[in-house]
Amino acid sequence: MLRLVVRRLLQLIPTLLGLSVLLFLWLNRLPGGPASAILGERATEAEVARINRALGLDQPIWVQYGRFLKRILDLDLGTSTQTGQPVWDEFALRFPATVELGIAAILIAVVVGIPLGYLAAKRRGGWLDVASVSGSLVGICIPVFFLAMILRGLLAVELGIFPSYGRLSTGIDATSVTGFAVLDGLLTGEFDASWDAIMHLVLPAVTLASIPLAVIVRMTRASVLEVLGEDYIRTAESKGLGKNVVRVRHVLRNALLPVITAIGLLTGSLLSGAVLTESVFSFGGIGSFIRTSIDARDYPVLVGFIMFIAMVYVLINLLVDLAYSLIDPRVRVH
Repeated sequence: MLRLVVRRLLQLIPTLLGLSVLLFLWLNRLPGGPASAILGERATEAEVARINRALGLDQPIWVQYGRFLKRILDLDLGTSTQTGQPVWDEFALRFPATVELGIAAILIAVVVGIPLGYLAAKRRGGWLDVASVSGSLVGICIPVFFLAMILRGLLAVELGIFPSYGRLSTGIDATSVTGFAVLDGLLTGEFDASWDAIMHLVLPAVTLASIPLAVIVRMTRASVLEVLGEDYIRTAESKGLGKNVVRVRHVLRNALLPVITAIGLLTGSLLSGAVLTESVFSFGGIGSFIRTSIDARDYPVLVGFIMFIAMVYVLINLLVDLAYSLIDPRVRVH
């Protein structure tokens, strides 16, 4: 197990190194370059030359890349051209909101998707199976931003069941400890703030969970159907094993292997979906900040976000491999 963890962490090095090369080339090929992003489109040639000298952009390209790589290794992503604050400070401020939203979304997708996919497979051809398959197709086909606007307009604006924007209501005076609004309310005993944060979290989380939920339902159903047809399932049933033992130890344990892979990939993709979801609900996380950064050509923020996504994907793949080995020891890598 330890060897697996070390090997996956070492694989992070060439992955991030290759990505740093692509990011550096991308920055150098942008129209106007970083100087134009800092000074604006109406900057004079003298001002652009001054910024290029200050940033070392007049040096040979290999020297520029060396400095670029050193800043990344030092976790120095520069300063946001929008706010004038260090990029890492901006991420630290908004990161808890995005993580809270992502955890809520993947929990909804897993808690609802796996049981629903399993029951659909056990009742193949029944009304639950047809409804789950049809619903998953709808969930995959509806764009995230369109679903967000529908839920916000119907459940928040028209019916007033849930808040329509933000993480907390205006009149709630909550103490911030970790930056996670729900957790902070529980830690400080401000349960009204925690409940208010949950109510604000429902619609964005359901929106973000729509595609992962649809995928998990379909994959769980297909995987369970495949496992149910295996000889060892019939053997286990013929030996007189209890239904719960067969379901948990033989059916679910083997059917979950491909589902776990999908969950890992879907968890990483939640960051891209969060850009649109947070924008619609004004959730105040990294996603909405990235959208404004794209409009403002805030390249330091975009570079940091891309590197952050790469690290998240690698770490999630590591967790998927570990979950594989825990569920089925036969797939452990020695």
